[in-house]
Order: sequence, then C-alpha cells, then structure tokens
Amino acid sequence: EDFLTGSMAAAAGGITTFLDMPNTKPPTIDLQRLDEKRKLARKSVVNYGFHFGSTNDNIEEINNVKGVASVKVYMDHTTGNLKVGDEKILKNVFHSNKTISTHAEDENILLALKLIKDTGNRLYFCHISSKEELTYARSSKSENVFVEVAPHHLFLTAGNLNELGSFAEMKPGLKTKEDQEALWEGINNGNVDTIATDHAPHTKEEKMEVNYPYGVPGCETMLPLLLNALNEGRMTLKKTVELCCENPAKIFKIKNKGFIKEGFDADLAVIDLELEKEVKNDELFTKCKWSPFDGWKLKGWPIMTIVNGNITFQNGKINNIVAKEVLYHE
Repeated sequence: EDFLTGSMAAAAGGITTFLDMPNTKPPTIDLQRLDEKRKLARKSVVNYGFHFGSTNDNIEEINNVKGVASVKVYMDHTTGNLKVGDEKILKNVFHSNKTISTHAEDENILLALKLIKDTGNRLYFCHISSKEELTYARSSKSENVFVEVAPHHLFLTAGNLNELGSFAEMKPGLKTKEDQEALWEGINNGNVDTIATDHAPHTKEEKMEVNYPYGVPGCETMLPLLLNALNEGRMTLKKTVELCCENPAKIFKIKNKGFIKEGFDADLAVIDLELEKEVKNDELFTKCKWSPFDGWKLKGWPIMTIVNGNITFQNGKINNIVAKEVLYHE
C-alpha cells in the first residue's frame, strides 16, 4: 500500500480523514522519517495525520516531535519490532506527550493505566478486543482514558479462523462470541469511545507465507459493516457518527473536523442505507486487493465522499484531488 491507494480505499469507504500508524517499513520513530512520510503523504486524496512511534531509545525524538496525533506505544508484539517492555522507559514515554496511544493487551492495560496516572495526559487504548480487556480499560473511571474497538473484532470471532486461516490473523487476535458481545454492549452503553479500522494491507502473498504478518485491511469495509449493523438494529446512526467522526476529532483535538457545522471543513460521506452490495476482493481500491469480508452481502454503503468541499469519491470512481494534513488544537 502507499498513500495514494490507501487513501483511495479510505475515500471509497466514506472516510475523509485517517491517522497513519508508525509501525510501517521503515517505522516512524525519528523526525527525519516523519518528515519523509509527510512528503510521501502529499499524494493522499483524503486528509491525513500521523502517530509517532516509541522505542527503547528514542525519547529525545519524542520530546521534539510536533504536529502529531499521539505517541504510539506498543506494549505487546505486533507488526514491526517496536515493543517496549522496560517499565522505566515506558514511564518516560507516558509522561512525554499529551496523548498516548497504546497497543496493550490483557494485564498490560492495567500497567498502562498505572503509568498514565498523575501525568494529566490522555490515554487511548487501540483495538480493545475482549470482555476482560474492556473491563480493565474502564477500571480507572478517568475522563482521560479512551477505548477504541475495530470492525474485525466486532464482526469476526475465533471461529472464522477455520475458514480464513492467516487471512483472519491480527494482533490482538480474534476472540470468542462472548467477547464480541461485550464489545457491542460497550458500544451501546458508552464504554467504547471510537471505532477504527486498524487497516493493515499486507499482500495475499505475504499472508500465505509460513511466517505471515498479522493484520487485515479495513478501510473500505468498516462503514458498510456498521451501516449493515445499523439496518439490523444493532446500533444507531447517531452512535455511528459519534464513534467514527465526533469522538476521534475530539480525542485527538483535530481542528475543524468531525462535525457538520459552520466554519468546519466540508468533509462529508453521503450514504445510501438501502443500497445492498457484496464485498468483492477484485473491486477494492486497496493495493492488496483482499478482505476477510469478501463475499459478505451488506446493506448500507457510502455513495459519495466529499473532502474539503471536493467530491473525491462518487459512483465507484475516485477523483484524484489532493487533500491535506490535519492540524491540532493545543
């Protein structure tokens, strides 16, 4: 994937802004790489921002970084070798930025809560995947702690591994039906703050290797999956807007995004709640051309995506209008 194909996938999925993760090749862990990435992202057809990665020895870079959504901390193994395990180093990182995003599983969630305490910083848990993790993440009752869930954990369970194999392997992995139901309950009772794709566009060839990478693509299917769930009465349109648009803009303090109101950017997804369509691998804009939801019939699709007042996606076609990097409130 590159910023052009990835942003085309986003536009086709009704996404007007994305935040890029640091565990790419090469990883975004110093200011030079961030600068290189900024240049590469100029071809994006939707708005973009960046998370900055932490390592065992880049605290100086972290202290000097400006204009990023958060500092991302990998407390468990995932794609890219960015895991930080030393508690002393973690403590420094958790104190370093006003917003810390983390990939934390199981007990590491409790460690993250301990590390963020008394810093006054915001803590954002990426892709919480189980009932237990959700209980842990919500145990602090702090207003500065936020919980994200991902579509693959909402719509797939460990049972899908039999059929999909490595194409349904991601970190954190798929869980039980009970865990999935707990995430849905969290969406509807306010314990979940955002839904995000965790888009990981590994190629089919890579996923078929013995040591395959973890992660699945998700930009084009997230909104259709949620709109289909909406049609089934599992969530409301208001909740979808709150978790996919309003809350991410508020949590990461993104300027002029997330709401339809005067003075804000004209970033809009026009949806057809009656449109029924099948997810088809060969019709996807993502360069990897596959989805774990291939063959799923979904009701409710974005039919037009407007970015900064420009029609970027319409009638299945992308208009190549370059977008811009987002800005943040102090």
